[in-house]
Order: sequence, then C-alpha cells, then structure tokens
Amino acid sequence: MTAMVAVDLGAQSGRVAVGQFDGDRLAVEEVHRFGNAPVSEDGILRWDLHRLFDETLVGLRAAAQSADIDSLAVDSWAVDFGLLDRRGRLLEQPRHYRDGRRAGATETVYARIPPRELYERTGIQLLPINSLFELAAMAADGDPALDQAETLLLIPDLFHHRLCGSTSTEFTNATTTQCFDPRAHAWADDVVGRLDIPTRLFPDVVEPGTPLGPLDAEVAADTGLRDATVVAAATHDTGSAVAAVPFRRADAAFLSVGTWSLVGFEATAPLITDSTFAANVTNEGGVGGTYRLLRNVTALWLLDECRRSWAAEGRLYSFSELIALAGSASTLRSLVDTDDPSFATPGDMPARIARYCARTGQPEPLEAADVSRCILESIALKHAEAVEVVARATGLEPTELHVVGGGAKNELLCDWTAQATGLPVLAGPEEATLLGNLLVQAIALGEVGSLDQAREVVRRSFVPTLYEPVAAPEWQEARRRFETLVDRRRHEVPA
Repeated sequence: MTAMVAVDLGAQSGRVAVGQFDGDRLAVEEVHRFGNAPVSEDGILRWDLHRLFDETLVGLRAAAQSADIDSLAVDSWAVDFGLLDRRGRLLEQPRHYRDGRRAGATETVYARIPPRELYERTGIQLLPINSLFELAAMAADGDPALDQAETLLLIPDLFHHRLCGSTSTEFTNATTTQCFDPRAHAWADDVVGRLDIPTRLFPDVVEPGTPLGPLDAEVAADTGLRDATVVAAATHDTGSAVAAVPFRRADAAFLSVGTWSLVGFEATAPLITDSTFAANVTNEGGVGGTYRLLRNVTALWLLDECRRSWAAEGRLYSFSELIALAGSASTLRSLVDTDDPSFATPGDMPARIARYCARTGQPEPLEAADVSRCILESIALKHAEAVEVVARATGLEPTELHVVGGGAKNELLCDWTAQATGLPVLAGPEEATLLGNLLVQAIALGEVGSLDQAREVVRRSFVPTLYEPVAAPEWQEARRRFETLVDRRRHEVPA
C-alpha cells in the first residue's frame, strides 16, 4: 500500500488529504480542512501565507498519524507569487490577485506589448489577474522588492521551498503566469524584459511528477513524516483536477467548478491562432505533455461573497442551505453576467447583483433564495457560453461534459449546466484536484505508469453521476436573454 499526502490550497479554503493506493484503486481521506481569506495590510490585499503554512503543518501531523507516508505534494490556485531574497527569505506576503494594482497595469503593458503579440508569445488568456501584470506594476512603481529579490516562486513552490528547500517552479503553474512561452517550453525572457522585469527572478521549470527531494529534517521531526519525499505534482489545481477527469471520449469537454469555472478541452499542443486570440482562449500546460484549451469564467465566487455579506448581517447560511433555497425560487427570473467587472472585487455582492439586475431591466433579487438561484442559473448559462466560444475557436465539438471539483456535488448546478449547454453532464469526482495531485505523485513513485493509467484508476475508483439535457424552451429563451446581457470577451480584448 502506497500512502501519499495531497495539500490542496484554494482561494476560499485549504485541505490536507491522505491517499492510499493498492495498485488498483485509490482511497482518499481528508484529515484537515481550514479557511483561507485575504488580509488587508495598509490597503493592500494579501494572502496570509504564514498562517496557511501553519495549518498545513497541522494537516501533515494528522497525516502522519494515519499512515506511513511515502510522498507529499502541494497544489494551489494560479498566478500569485512570492519573492525570496538571496538568503531564501520571503520578502513580503504575496499580493492577492484581486488587489487593485494588478488590474491598473494592463494598459501600460499593452502600450509596450500589443495584446495580440503578448498572446502569440504566451498563449494565455488576457486577464488582469495574470502574474505578468503584477510584475509590470512593480517595475513601473520602482518597487524595491524587485531589486532585493533573487527568486520568484508561485504559491505551491513557496510551500515546497519551506518543505524541502526546492527553488524550482512546476510546468503547469508556470504556464499560467503569462511569462512563459509554451512553444519554446521556456520563460519568455525577452517579453518580460521589455517590461523592465528582472529575468533573473524566474527559476528552473520542472515537469509534473518530478521528485524535489526529502522533507526538511526540522519539518520531518515536527510532523512525523520522516521518510517522505516532496514531489512537484501538477501544482496548478486545475492541472491536477483535469489529470483526474475520467474521460470516456476524446471529444469530451471538461468543466472544473469552484471559485472559478475552467471550461475547455484537452489537447496535445498549444493552439495559438487569430481565432483563439479573438475568443480569449488560454493554453495551460498539463500532465503528460498535454495542454488545456479553456476559458476561465467567474463562478462560485459570487455565492461565496454573498455568504460572507449575509454572515456579516447575522444571517448564516451553509452552501447546502443556499442550494436548497435556490431550488425553491422562481425559475430564470433574473440573470447576471458573472464576469461583469462590478463583481470582480470583494464587497456587498447581494447589493451589487440587485443593482446589476435593476440596470439591465430585470427584477431585483432581494431574498437569499432569489439571489442564489440567480447566481447558479447564471453560472450554468456562463458555462454554456464558454463551451460554445471555445468550441467555435478551436474547431472542437464536445459530445459530453465532465464536471469535476466542488461544483460536481451541486446537483442543481450540474442539472442546469446540462440544460443550458444541451450536453450530457457527467459529474464527478468532486475531489478531482486531490486525486490528480495524488496520482501524479504515484507516477513519480513508479506506482502508476502514465496519465492514461492514472485515469483508469479514477474510473475504477469512482462512479460519475449523469445529468441528461431535456429540450426545454425556457432554457433556450434564457440563452437568448443571456446573450443580450453579455458582451463576449472576444469583443472586449484590446486591439
């Protein structure tokens, strides 16, 4: 029995899980879960990385009590990073991708590097949250941290640095930064250099499934994981999630649902064309030489923010309660474009949704049930839009849609996504990120031979739930209404 630990850090929460593989099936047990929320320091939105690492240690101690652990790996959200000085010390807490400085740098970047050229070199969807814009803002501001820094590490890399001293970054996450050239399979030094970003910051890139080294002796003694090897799995959480998608057909699409929804196809090479640029399709590196051609759309972030706002008013709702309330509300009454800029930053989300609906001539959802239904139906329609846009841009036509991640257990969202897209939806596994993380570790340990074999393990270990579309006129009408609300991103990309 091979035992491995997956540390999965999400934008809303983190968890530590133990996976045990008997050569045929993979069993997963979550041993620790903790919240994750940004902190504001002098008006700057940052991640509390020190607390996250302390919570990770709590999980590792629990893991050591449950099994004799062979390896561990960390995955997280993309794009955010920390800077280490010459002694390997973190200079400051990483900025949150929703901090305003990053978005303010987009026009400055486009003035130096036209968007089409930037996309041609990096293949990455033009989004203000991308790492490149934060680095460009730092350079433009003369931020002293850039002069003091020796190495840039993405969030999982920072954890691996603390765990074993590694100073490399892993391929799947490196590709999301918009600083990486997927054709050259290397950092785009000439691109970042034109923005006055020091190229020395970018570390060696390793492939998913690379052993990084033994656990630091002090950490090993603290946690009890004395013989564990630290592995660079697919450190981008979507990379791990898609690695665990149990595709039945080569023409299936995937949908990884959480704070964001990642909608797209798996391919064997990046696809960088005028069509994919116009559609703002991103090319992210995957496991086993694969690439993910996808659109990144705002999803359950809206419901997370509504929960936070309601909790501040003394109205405490669990996700399951909000889903039940949504099921009791009126059908397709009010819709929002989840990617509207008014929803991009933390704040009073229920009030913002009401204002959006009033501004677009729709009934204002005021009660929690109506707001929740509005959000979930709108996410389903946003999924349908993204599937259509990616399919048109790539020439790939999906026959079914695999939903993985936390959204896979949301029966209403899965069913409504089937109705909105007109495609069969196969939901699960909901813990795809953990599974992908663990299975790439199993590949590194020699227990699984390939990505195809890893997916076969998923098929044997977990059974998806099928949601069939029904020809429903109300959803067809909702698609037309939704299209009038959404200025598609391909029209919003700067010329």
